Amino acid sequence: MRVGMFLNYAGGFREVADEVVELERAGVDLISVPEAYSFDAVSQLGFLAARTSTVTLASGILQLYTRTPTLTAMTAAGLDFVSDGRFELGIGASGPQVIEGFHGVPYDAPLGRTRELVEICRMVWRREPVVHDGRRYRIPLPEGEGTGLGKPLKLINHPVRERIPITIASLGLKSVEQTAEIADGWLPMFFHPERAAAVWGGALAAGAAKRAPELAPLDIFASPALAITDEPELVLPLVKPQLALYVGGMGARGKNFYNELISSYGFEAEAALIQDLYLEGRKEEAIAAVPDELVRAVSLIGPASYVAERVAAFAESGVTTLSVTPLARSSAERVALMSGFRSLVG
Repeated sequence: MRVGMFLNYAGGFREVADEVVELERAGVDLISVPEAYSFDAVSQLGFLAARTSTVTLASGILQLYTRTPTLTAMTAAGLDFVSDGRFELGIGASGPQVIEGFHGVPYDAPLGRTRELVEICRMVWRREPVVHDGRRYRIPLPEGEGTGLGKPLKLINHPVRERIPITIASLGLKSVEQTAEIADGWLPMFFHPERAAAVWGGALAAGAAKRAPELAPLDIFASPALAITDEPELVLPLVKPQLALYVGGMGARGKNFYNELISSYGFEAEAALIQDLYLEGRKEEAIAAVPDELVRAVSLIGPASYVAERVAAFAESGVTTLSVTPLARSSAERVALMSGFRSLVG
């Protein structure tokens, strides 16, 4: 099982890079750089590529709507080049709050756009002339939709690899099925190892049945919060604000993927209450309404022996990459925590 870590949205490039160098020395396999409405992930990934030599660097995630598919492919090829083949492309649809609210782009057809983007990226990396006649992307633009002067072009540079790994962040059943069919990796959120098969097992199996034979088995990510402590009751509350934000505030009633997910885990009443409180502006009450049982299920918080048991549960459920968020107050504490966790996972 690979051990990875998500960086913080708000970290400064130089300070974070110093920490990542130490994490690399501690044996961390993967560093994921997020991109929301923060600094862009690409700048930081390039900076980290120059400061590191062995750790895999991943975008976690580049949003579908903010770059054209060919620019996404060019960017991935460039990052793979400057990192000597250590880059993994994480992509996802994000949500309308960010896409429409921050970028001013319509949030439409995430499923179709994802499939076409993956097809175009792989075409670019193979250095084929890019010709794509899809419902969402048409390359070159046909006469009547542009000047008519476009012609098929291929990437000038030679990529380090023609198959850069693509991980897709997805939650909905149709999206997860497509991910299992076309992607190298799957990045869900709030992964519950005991309930994952009941929620996603059918979708994963349906996608795997259509999977191309040249693709390796799907790399399944989980991104739990991590704390190795003999006093877990003091740490569990630290996870609740994020859960409350996503379950309660990331969307409207009837349009919140995370709320639907937590409901499908068996927390229907709790998810409804959290959303009601959050949307009413009662955020502290929404945070308090997040049950400890849910936090324990989707996190790695407790004594080392308990965390080891939970790691085994994640592995049993099919997880192959644990890309955690360490709960620590300083860079030194995070590095020490990740070093100990790396030893625990083996």
